[in-house]
Parts: sequence; C-alpha cells; structure tokens
Amino acid sequence: MLEMAVKAADDKRAEDIVALDVSKVSLLADYFIICHGNSDKQVLAIAKEIVDEAYKHELVVKRVEGKESAKWVLIDLGDVICHVFYGEEREFYNLEKLWSDAPLVNIDNMVVE
Repeated sequence: MLEMAVKAADDKRAEDIVALDVSKVSLLADYFIICHGNSDKQVLAIAKEIVDEAYKHELVVKRVEGKESAKWVLIDLGDVICHVFYGEEREFYNLEKLWSDAPLVNIDNMVVE
C-alpha cells in the first residue's frame, strides 16, 4: 500500500515525497506520506492518481478530504494516510517537524529520479 501510494504520487510529479513510519508514535496509521504540488491542478491530479491506484489495487479508500480547496488533500487508506499539499501550505503546517519522532522510510527504490 505504501509503495503504491508513493509511486502514484511520483507518477504525477509530486515534489519532495516523504514517508514516515508513524506506527510507534500514532494510533492513526502505520505510515504517513507527505508530498506537494505546485498548483491546485497538480495537487488534485496527485490526489486523484493515489485514489485511482488504490481502487485498481482493490484497496479501501476510507476518506478523502480537502479536494474543494486543493490546499491540503488528505487521503485515508487505513494503514497509510497521504497528505498532498499545495507547496506553501506544506511549509506552513510542517508535518515533518510535527511528527519528527517518526523515522523516515527509505523510498528511493519507489521513485524515479
């Protein structure tokens, strides 16, 4: 599920994709994926690709929030929660710092350089 979501975000050229292992610091999920796009259209395209790929892999999409504003779209896949930000919003909320107790997951083999 994590790899599917990272690859889907990467396919739509999401910027600075980060995966955090929050399993030991949160009851919400096992992993958070954080990424951003540089326009409303790109944010929505990234979110749509993640949702479409989840359905193709027969995964349950529990909830999608924030598509109306396209500033922060949250996609709840259960064990994986994807945060797709508009660039400036990502800087403002700084989830990486908020969840700094969670170790980074190496996703180098999941993204195209």
